[in-house]
Amino acid sequence: MIQTPDKNTNMFIDIRTSLFAMYLFLAGDSSALSNWAYTDNPSIAILIVLFSLLVVIYLMNLLIGLLNMEIGEDNNRVSYLVQKAEILAEIELFYLLPHQRRWQTWFPEVIHYYADVDKTRIEIERLIKEGEWDNKEFINMQEKLLEQLQIKYNPNENMAILKKLSALEKLDEKLDKLDKLEKLEEKLEKLDKLETLEKSHCEILAKLEKLLEKNAC
Repeated sequence: MIQTPDKNTNMFIDIRTSLFAMYLFLAGDSSALSNWAYTDNPSIAILIVLFSLLVVIYLMNLLIGLLNMEIGEDNNRVSYLVQKAEILAEIELFYLLPHQRRWQTWFPEVIHYYADVDKTRIEIERLIKEGEWDNKEFINMQEKLLEQLQIKYNPNENMAILKKLSALEKLDEKLDKLDKLEKLEEKLEKLDKLETLEKSHCEILAKLEKLLEKNAC
């Protein structure tokens, strides 16, 4: 018996079944092309190889590269710690029982933090230079930190330095404005000179015209 071809034997006679065949091919099922002998139809084998190279190798590597770039942008310690804190907060709120929230081993009243001495000193010096150290909060802790790290700091001197810096910045702005005004004055002087030259040329031309008229008479 000879089976008459239908939409199941040749899925490419209809646009809907052909799209489904391509979906199956992407999923790894190439049975839609099994009705043709590859030796008699080498173009099908070539197209299968090209399709696998394009989709599996090129597009997958492209997606992996884009994913790595996105991970590289967000892969810093700050985002990691923020996400970790959010997860811990959700666990404490929704997954712990009331008596578990009162455990001192999990939730102590005092938490000790470790900080590198050199990095802390560098950060404090940066805050002092930028004027962000005097925030009127935790004054005793700030004094103890300065004493332990042996950092000399006088808030009055720091304020005086900041005032001097602001005054210098204002002076620089004024000097820039003066330079601009001087340049404008120079341009105005040049314009005045050009106007006087133009007037003198006009007078000379008028005299020449009168002389020409007299000579013509």
